[in-house]
Amino acid sequence: MYYFREDIKHKKPVNINVPDMKIKMGLNESSLNPFEVVKDEFLKKMKNVQLNRYFNDITKTLRKQLSDYANVAPECLAFGNGADEMLYYLFNAVRNNDNSFAVSLAPTYFDYKSYSGAVGLGIKFLSLNADLDFSVEEYLKLCEDENCKLAILCNPNNPTGNLLKESKIIEILERSKRMVLIDETYFEFSGKTFVDKIYEYPNLVIVRSFSKSFSAAGLRFGYIISHPDNIKELEKVMTIFNLNLMTQTMISTMLDNNEVFLKHNREIIENKKVVFNQLSAINGVSVHPSATNFLTFSAGDKTEDLFNFLIQNDIAIRPVWHHPILAKHVRVTISNAGHNATFIANVKKFMGEK
Repeated sequence: MYYFREDIKHKKPVNINVPDMKIKMGLNESSLNPFEVVKDEFLKKMKNVQLNRYFNDITKTLRKQLSDYANVAPECLAFGNGADEMLYYLFNAVRNNDNSFAVSLAPTYFDYKSYSGAVGLGIKFLSLNADLDFSVEEYLKLCEDENCKLAILCNPNNPTGNLLKESKIIEILERSKRMVLIDETYFEFSGKTFVDKIYEYPNLVIVRSFSKSFSAAGLRFGYIISHPDNIKELEKVMTIFNLNLMTQTMISTMLDNNEVFLKHNREIIENKKVVFNQLSAINGVSVHPSATNFLTFSAGDKTEDLFNFLIQNDIAIRPVWHHPILAKHVRVTISNAGHNATFIANVKKFMGEK
Protein backbone atom coordinates (compact mmCIF):
# COMPACT_ATOMS: atom_id res chain seq x y z
CA MET A 1 0.00 0.00 0.00
CA TYR A 2 1.36 3.42 -1.03
CA TYR A 3 0.07 6.27 1.15
CA PHE A 4 1.40 9.31 -0.68
CA ARG A 5 0.70 11.26 -3.87
CA GLU A 6 1.40 9.08 -6.90
CA ASP A 7 3.85 11.55 -8.48
CA ILE A 8 5.98 11.59 -5.31
CA LYS A 9 6.81 7.93 -5.82
CA HIS A 10 9.09 8.82 -8.73
CA LYS A 11 10.68 11.95 -7.25
CA LYS A 12 14.15 12.05 -5.75
CA PRO A 13 14.87 13.86 -2.48
CA VAL A 14 16.36 17.34 -2.84
CA ASN A 15 20.12 17.02 -2.51
CA ILE A 16 22.85 19.68 -2.59
CA ASN A 17 26.04 18.06 -3.80
CA VAL A 18 28.69 20.53 -2.66
CA PRO A 19 31.70 19.25 -0.70
CA ASP A 20 32.07 20.62 2.84
CA MET A 21 35.62 21.96 2.66
CA LYS A 22 37.65 24.29 4.87
CA ILE A 23 37.25 27.14 2.37
CA LYS A 24 33.55 27.29 1.45
CA MET A 25 33.01 29.03 -1.87
CA GLY A 26 30.27 26.86 -3.32
CA LEU A 27 26.90 27.96 -1.93
CA ASN A 28 27.04 31.77 -2.26
CA GLU A 29 27.30 32.14 1.50
CA SER A 30 28.94 35.08 3.23
CA SER A 31 32.14 34.95 5.27
CA LEU A 32 30.59 37.45 7.73
CA ASN A 33 28.87 35.95 10.79
CA PRO A 34 25.88 38.19 11.62
CA PHE A 35 25.61 36.91 15.19
CA GLU A 36 29.09 38.20 15.97
CA VAL A 37 28.08 41.62 14.63
CA VAL A 38 24.84 42.12 16.56
CA LYS A 39 24.88 39.56 19.41
CA ASP A 40 24.81 42.10 22.26
CA GLU A 41 21.88 44.03 20.80
CA PHE A 42 20.12 40.78 19.88
CA LEU A 43 20.39 39.36 23.39
CA LYS A 44 19.15 42.65 24.85
CA LYS A 45 16.16 42.65 22.52
CA MET A 46 15.40 38.98 23.31
CA LYS A 47 14.74 39.90 26.95
CA ASN A 48 11.41 41.31 25.80
CA VAL A 49 10.50 38.24 23.73
CA GLN A 50 8.74 35.42 25.58
CA LEU A 51 9.37 32.19 23.68
CA ASN A 52 6.62 30.42 25.60
CA ARG A 53 4.07 32.62 23.81
CA TYR A 54 2.90 32.61 20.20
CA PHE A 55 2.47 36.36 19.93
CA ASN A 56 4.97 39.15 20.50
CA ASP A 57 5.25 42.78 19.39
CA ILE A 58 8.49 41.91 17.60
CA THR A 59 6.42 40.69 14.63
CA LYS A 60 4.81 44.10 14.16
CA THR A 61 8.17 45.81 14.67
CA LEU A 62 9.86 43.58 12.10
CA ARG A 63 7.12 44.15 9.54
CA LYS A 64 7.52 47.92 9.89
CA GLN A 65 11.32 47.72 9.65
CA LEU A 66 11.15 45.49 6.59
CA SER A 67 8.62 47.74 4.89
CA ASP A 68 10.92 50.72 5.48
CA TYR A 69 13.90 48.80 4.13
CA ALA A 70 12.07 47.49 1.06
CA ASN A 71 10.27 50.85 0.55
CA VAL A 72 6.80 49.31 0.42
CA ALA A 73 3.74 49.38 2.68
CA PRO A 74 3.60 46.68 5.39
CA GLU A 75 0.57 45.09 3.73
CA CYS A 76 2.70 44.41 0.65
CA LEU A 77 4.86 41.91 2.56
CA ALA A 78 4.80 38.26 3.58
CA PHE A 79 7.80 36.61 5.19
CA GLY A 80 8.98 33.21 6.31
CA ASN A 81 11.76 30.64 6.54
CA GLY A 82 13.95 31.66 3.64
CA ALA A 83 13.08 32.50 0.06
CA ASP A 84 12.66 28.75 -0.48
CA GLU A 85 9.67 28.53 1.85
CA MET A 86 8.12 31.57 0.20
CA LEU A 87 8.54 29.88 -3.20
CA TYR A 88 6.91 26.76 -1.80
CA TYR A 89 3.92 28.74 -0.55
CA LEU A 90 3.58 30.64 -3.82
CA PHE A 91 3.77 27.48 -5.93
CA ASN A 92 1.14 25.89 -3.71
CA ALA A 93 -1.11 28.95 -4.01
CA VAL A 94 -1.07 29.11 -7.83
CA ARG A 95 -1.42 25.38 -8.50
CA ASN A 96 -4.95 24.63 -9.68
CA ASN A 97 -4.85 20.96 -10.69
CA ASP A 98 -2.54 18.21 -11.97
CA ASN A 99 -2.19 20.01 -15.32
CA SER A 100 -0.98 23.29 -13.80
CA PHE A 101 2.59 24.37 -14.53
CA ALA A 102 5.04 27.25 -14.23
CA VAL A 103 7.42 28.57 -16.89
CA SER A 104 11.05 29.46 -16.29
CA LEU A 105 14.24 30.13 -18.17
CA ALA A 106 17.10 27.65 -17.99
CA PRO A 107 19.65 27.25 -16.60
CA THR A 108 18.36 28.91 -13.46
CA TYR A 109 17.86 28.28 -9.74
CA PHE A 110 17.49 24.50 -9.53
CA ASP A 111 15.01 24.51 -6.65
CA TYR A 112 12.25 26.07 -8.75
CA LYS A 113 11.90 22.54 -10.07
CA SER A 114 12.27 20.96 -6.61
CA TYR A 115 9.61 23.03 -4.87
CA SER A 116 7.15 23.19 -7.76
CA GLY A 117 7.35 19.41 -7.96
CA ALA A 118 6.87 19.12 -4.22
CA VAL A 119 3.40 20.68 -4.48
CA GLY A 120 2.46 18.94 -7.73
CA LEU A 121 3.01 21.97 -9.97
CA GLY A 122 4.65 21.16 -13.27
CA ILE A 123 7.37 23.34 -14.76
CA LYS A 124 8.48 24.02 -18.33
CA PHE A 125 11.76 25.64 -19.32
CA LEU A 126 12.93 27.87 -22.15
CA SER A 127 16.69 27.58 -22.60
CA LEU A 128 18.75 30.74 -22.69
CA ASN A 129 20.66 31.52 -25.85
CA ALA A 130 24.44 31.16 -25.95
CA ASP A 131 24.72 34.87 -25.07
CA LEU A 132 22.49 34.25 -22.00
CA ASP A 133 19.62 36.22 -23.55
CA PHE A 134 16.20 34.82 -24.50
CA SER A 135 13.27 35.30 -26.85
CA VAL A 136 10.30 37.05 -25.27
CA GLU A 137 8.00 35.65 -27.94
CA GLU A 138 9.02 32.06 -27.20
CA TYR A 139 8.70 32.65 -23.48
CA LEU A 140 5.23 34.18 -23.80
CA LYS A 141 4.15 31.37 -26.09
CA LEU A 142 4.78 28.89 -23.28
CA CYS A 143 2.83 31.14 -20.91
CA GLU A 144 -0.20 31.32 -23.22
CA ASP A 145 -1.27 27.79 -22.32
CA GLU A 146 -4.32 27.95 -20.04
CA ASN A 147 -2.59 25.59 -17.62
CA CYS A 148 0.33 27.96 -17.10
CA LYS A 149 -0.17 29.58 -13.71
CA LEU A 150 3.15 31.34 -13.11
CA ALA A 151 6.01 32.90 -15.10
CA ILE A 152 9.38 32.88 -13.30
CA LEU A 153 12.29 35.24 -13.98
CA CYS A 154 15.43 35.08 -11.84
CA ASN A 155 17.07 38.52 -11.99
CA PRO A 156 20.03 38.49 -11.75
CA ASN A 157 20.00 34.89 -12.82
CA ASN A 158 21.60 32.09 -10.84
CA PRO A 159 23.88 30.40 -11.90
CA THR A 160 24.78 32.58 -14.91
CA GLY A 161 25.04 35.80 -12.86
CA ASN A 162 23.64 38.11 -15.53
CA LEU A 163 20.81 40.62 -15.33
CA LEU A 164 17.93 40.07 -17.74
CA LYS A 165 17.05 42.98 -19.98
CA GLU A 166 14.63 45.31 -18.21
CA SER A 167 12.66 45.95 -21.40
CA LYS A 168 12.00 42.22 -21.77
CA ILE A 169 10.81 41.85 -18.19
CA ILE A 170 8.46 44.81 -18.62
CA GLU A 171 7.13 43.35 -21.86
CA ILE A 172 6.37 40.06 -20.11
CA LEU A 173 4.63 41.88 -17.27
CA GLU A 174 2.53 43.86 -19.72
CA ARG A 175 1.66 41.10 -22.17
CA SER A 176 1.37 38.06 -19.96
CA LYS A 177 -1.96 37.22 -18.35
CA ARG A 178 -0.12 35.13 -15.76
CA MET A 179 1.37 35.99 -12.41
CA VAL A 180 5.04 36.89 -12.90
CA LEU A 181 7.56 36.03 -10.20
CA ILE A 182 10.81 38.00 -10.23
CA ASP A 183 13.44 36.45 -8.00
CA GLU A 184 15.54 39.29 -6.56
CA THR A 185 17.59 37.16 -4.17
CA TYR A 186 20.73 39.03 -5.28
CA PHE A 187 19.15 42.49 -5.38
CA GLU A 188 21.61 44.05 -2.93
CA PHE A 189 24.48 43.07 -5.24
CA SER A 190 22.82 44.01 -8.53
CA GLY A 191 21.06 47.18 -7.36
CA LYS A 192 18.19 46.34 -9.72
CA THR A 193 14.63 45.98 -8.43
CA PHE A 194 11.08 46.11 -9.74
CA VAL A 195 9.56 46.96 -6.34
CA ASP A 196 8.26 50.28 -7.66
CA LYS A 197 6.14 48.36 -10.20
CA ILE A 198 3.93 46.30 -7.86
CA TYR A 199 0.93 48.64 -8.18
CA GLU A 200 1.47 49.28 -11.87
CA TYR A 201 1.54 45.53 -12.52
CA PRO A 202 -0.76 43.67 -10.10
CA ASN A 203 0.46 40.36 -11.57
CA LEU A 204 3.97 41.02 -10.20
CA VAL A 205 5.41 39.10 -7.24
CA ILE A 206 8.97 39.60 -5.97
CA VAL A 207 10.90 37.23 -3.72
CA ARG A 208 14.01 38.17 -1.74
CA SER A 209 16.28 36.58 0.84
CA PHE A 210 18.54 37.51 3.75
CA SER A 211 20.76 34.49 3.05
CA LYS A 212 23.10 36.31 0.67
CA SER A 213 23.06 40.06 1.26
CA PHE A 214 22.57 39.88 5.03
CA SER A 215 25.03 37.01 5.52
CA ALA A 216 22.31 34.87 7.12
CA ALA A 217 22.11 31.63 5.14
CA GLY A 218 21.70 29.53 8.29
CA LEU A 219 19.12 31.85 9.83
CA ARG A 220 16.55 31.22 7.06
CA PHE A 221 14.64 34.40 6.36
CA GLY A 222 12.99 35.38 3.11
CA TYR A 223 10.11 37.56 2.04
CA ILE A 224 7.70 38.26 -0.78
CA ILE A 225 6.69 41.71 -2.03
CA SER A 226 3.51 42.16 -4.03
CA HIS A 227 0.22 44.01 -4.31
CA PRO A 228 -1.74 43.69 -1.03
CA ASP A 229 -4.48 41.69 -2.76
CA ASN A 230 -1.90 39.05 -3.74
CA ILE A 231 -0.45 38.95 -0.22
CA LYS A 232 -3.91 38.29 1.24
CA GLU A 233 -4.39 35.30 -1.05
CA LEU A 234 -0.89 33.96 -0.45
CA GLU A 235 -1.36 34.08 3.32
CA LYS A 236 -4.28 31.66 2.96
CA VAL A 237 -1.86 28.81 2.21
CA MET A 238 0.79 29.83 4.75
CA THR A 239 0.97 28.12 8.12
CA ILE A 240 0.24 30.35 11.09
CA PHE A 241 3.26 31.29 13.26
CA ASN A 242 5.50 29.96 10.46
CA LEU A 243 8.49 32.05 11.55
CA ASN A 244 9.80 31.66 15.09
CA LEU A 245 10.13 34.68 17.37
CA MET A 246 13.87 34.22 17.88
CA THR A 247 14.53 34.50 14.14
CA GLN A 248 12.25 37.51 13.93
CA THR A 249 14.18 39.17 16.74
CA MET A 250 17.50 38.48 15.06
CA ILE A 251 16.29 39.85 11.73
CA SER A 252 14.93 42.93 13.48
CA THR A 253 18.31 43.49 15.13
CA MET A 254 20.08 43.07 11.79
CA LEU A 255 17.81 45.63 10.18
CA ASP A 256 18.66 48.00 13.02
CA ASN A 257 22.27 47.58 11.85
CA ASN A 258 21.66 47.11 8.13
CA GLU A 259 24.48 49.44 7.08
CA VAL A 260 27.03 46.94 8.47
CA PHE A 261 25.75 44.30 6.07
CA LEU A 262 25.32 46.64 3.13
CA LYS A 263 28.91 47.82 3.64
CA HIS A 264 30.05 44.21 3.59
CA ASN A 265 28.16 43.73 0.31
CA ARG A 266 29.97 46.68 -1.21
CA GLU A 267 33.27 45.09 -0.18
CA ILE A 268 32.20 41.82 -1.83
CA ILE A 269 31.40 43.69 -5.03
CA GLU A 270 34.88 45.24 -5.00
CA ASN A 271 36.44 41.83 -4.25
CA LYS A 272 34.49 40.39 -7.17
CA LYS A 273 36.08 42.88 -9.55
CA VAL A 274 39.53 41.79 -8.36
CA VAL A 275 38.76 38.07 -8.70
CA PHE A 276 37.14 38.62 -12.10
CA ASN A 277 40.27 40.35 -13.41
CA GLN A 278 42.60 37.75 -11.88
CA LEU A 279 40.61 34.80 -13.25
CA SER A 280 40.27 36.39 -16.68
CA ALA A 281 44.04 36.87 -16.84
CA ILE A 282 44.71 33.15 -16.44
CA ASN A 283 45.36 31.49 -19.79
CA GLY A 284 42.62 28.99 -20.62
CA VAL A 285 40.02 30.44 -18.24
CA SER A 286 36.94 32.38 -19.36
CA VAL A 287 34.66 34.21 -16.91
CA HIS A 288 31.11 35.54 -17.22
CA PRO A 289 30.39 39.06 -15.92
CA SER A 290 28.14 38.90 -12.87
CA ALA A 291 25.67 41.12 -10.99
CA THR A 292 25.72 38.79 -7.97
CA ASN A 293 28.18 37.66 -5.27
CA PHE A 294 29.54 34.83 -7.45
CA LEU A 295 31.38 34.29 -10.72
CA THR A 296 30.66 31.53 -13.22
CA PHE A 297 33.68 30.46 -15.24
CA SER A 298 35.15 27.72 -17.38
CA ALA A 299 38.55 26.13 -17.82
CA GLY A 300 37.39 24.28 -20.93
CA ASP A 301 38.07 20.56 -20.95
CA LYS A 302 40.04 20.97 -17.72
CA THR A 303 37.07 22.26 -15.71
CA GLU A 304 36.12 19.04 -13.94
CA ASP A 305 39.74 18.26 -13.12
CA LEU A 306 40.12 21.79 -11.73
CA PHE A 307 37.04 21.27 -9.58
CA ASN A 308 38.52 18.07 -8.15
CA PHE A 309 41.93 19.70 -7.67
CA LEU A 310 40.34 22.45 -5.58
CA ILE A 311 38.56 19.84 -3.44
CA GLN A 312 41.91 18.15 -2.83
CA ASN A 313 43.15 21.51 -1.60
CA ASP A 314 40.17 22.00 0.76
CA ILE A 315 38.34 24.53 -1.45
CA ALA A 316 34.68 23.95 -2.34
CA ILE A 317 33.15 25.58 -5.42
CA ARG A 318 29.96 24.58 -7.27
CA PRO A 319 29.66 22.56 -10.49
CA VAL A 320 27.03 24.11 -12.79
CA TRP A 321 27.81 22.11 -15.92
CA HIS A 322 24.52 20.17 -15.99
CA HIS A 323 22.86 22.41 -18.60
CA PRO A 324 24.31 22.60 -22.15
CA ILE A 325 24.60 26.41 -21.99
CA LEU A 326 27.02 26.03 -19.06
CA ALA A 327 28.78 22.85 -20.11
CA LYS A 328 32.27 22.79 -18.57
CA HIS A 329 31.43 25.60 -16.14
CA VAL A 330 31.74 26.01 -12.39
CA ARG A 331 30.67 28.75 -9.99
CA VAL A 332 32.74 30.36 -7.24
CA THR A 333 31.36 32.50 -4.41
CA ILE A 334 33.30 35.69 -3.72
CA SER A 335 34.64 35.59 -0.17
CA ASN A 336 37.10 37.56 1.92
CA ALA A 337 40.47 38.62 0.51
CA GLY A 338 42.31 35.67 2.08
CA HIS A 339 39.99 33.00 0.69
CA ASN A 340 39.91 34.70 -2.70
CA ALA A 341 43.71 34.81 -2.86
CA THR A 342 44.00 31.12 -1.91
CA PHE A 343 41.44 30.22 -4.57
CA ILE A 344 43.22 32.19 -7.30
CA ALA A 345 46.62 30.75 -6.30
CA ASN A 346 45.26 27.22 -6.63
CA VAL A 347 43.63 27.89 -9.99
CA LYS A 348 46.92 29.34 -11.26
CA LYS A 349 48.83 26.34 -9.91
CA PHE A 350 46.47 23.90 -11.63
CA MET A 351 46.60 25.84 -14.93
CA GLY A 352 50.39 25.89 -14.82
CA GLU A 353 50.88 29.57 -14.05
CA LYS A 354 52.97 31.16 -11.34
